[in-house]
Amino acid sequence: MSKKKKKNIRAEPKNKRNSENGFYLCSSDAFETLTCSGYTSLAHNPEIISAVDTIARLIGSMTIHLMENKENGDVRVKNELSRKIDIDPNRNMTRMNFVVWIIRTMMIEGDGNAVVYPETRRGILKNLQPIPPAMAAFIPDGLWNYKVSINGDLYDSDDILHFVLNPGSYYPWKGEGYRIALSDVAQTLKQGTETQKGFMESKWKPSLIVKVDALTEEFAGKEGRRKLLDEYVNTGRAGEPWLIPAEQFSIEQVKPLTLSDLALSEMIQLDKKTVAGILGIPAFVLGVGEFKRDEWNNFISSRIMPLAKNIEQELTRKLLLNPDWFFRFNSRSLYNYDIRDLAEVADSQYERGIMTGNEARDWIGMSPREGLDELRILENYIPLSKVGDQSKLNGG
Repeated sequence: MSKKKKKNIRAEPKNKRNSENGFYLCSSDAFETLTCSGYTSLAHNPEIISAVDTIARLIGSMTIHLMENKENGDVRVKNELSRKIDIDPNRNMTRMNFVVWIIRTMMIEGDGNAVVYPETRRGILKNLQPIPPAMAAFIPDGLWNYKVSINGDLYDSDDILHFVLNPGSYYPWKGEGYRIALSDVAQTLKQGTETQKGFMESKWKPSLIVKVDALTEEFAGKEGRRKLLDEYVNTGRAGEPWLIPAEQFSIEQVKPLTLSDLALSEMIQLDKKTVAGILGIPAFVLGVGEFKRDEWNNFISSRIMPLAKNIEQELTRKLLLNPDWFFRFNSRSLYNYDIRDLAEVADSQYERGIMTGNEARDWIGMSPREGLDELRILENYIPLSKVGDQSKLNGG
């Protein structure tokens, strides 16, 4: 039985009208390189990941203190519970990685929600287990309440830790995150990256074009062109002049397109600033602009600490039974201070009897010393800066 030979027929373009009008400006391979289509995941966008990781690492680096309200102020409590939360909330990770997971999940993978299941034994907290976003679902229960489904099992909202970012308008107990606000920006940044990559990797960017008026047949082949270059163009030393027949050659220099020519550089910077604005971080974190200390400190107080407060309050209301106890992140290490500023504050507090000597040393990161645990007693004490010219009092 004979086999019929298949004819090599070129496939017709899907859009015949575009083909007939000559709208194809590049090959299909080049089109795929220079364009990107489809959904762009926020978890795969380098600018968004860089911004979120910065926020997550800063919050994760802060220690978590268990505090108690007292009449004269808040006092730090050190016990097994405080150690559990601050050192090893999860048996498989450190406190820093645990908090980083919460922030990243709320801001990216969890669409504004991060769920943690507290494992207890005889009323004692044993482990805080992070729940992957794909395993958690939120189910309305009546008019105001809701339940959480974890791998098919239902739990009351009071029995799990539910960290929420950007509460929704319809379900205030459910976060909405930033996916909608960042999706278009992420797509634009990906487009810019793909276009830049396509131009950088393109092989169609010669630096010189040599026009030959004579010997056309000889130089039509590869060997002929190589002979031309060897005889007239290639030199043995850098900077050595070319000696070529004036009537036979015409040389033009070709400059490939740059990102500035394509206006991609300005567009990418603008989109990075948009990402920074949506996430509430300084633009210099994403490489746009220069570092400014005041802007950084404002970022800590206005962006980092509200997110940390969200975690503090959820831990406090779900894990603590004592109404006088609460959890608090220690934020002082995040602020950008000059060592001279810290030393002046410590010295002032010690001189006024507000800090002990060892508290002042701890403030600037120094180890304690014996004999510096007492507050300075102030009796008719006048700071040196307030002392005037004593000779006037003596009639001098």
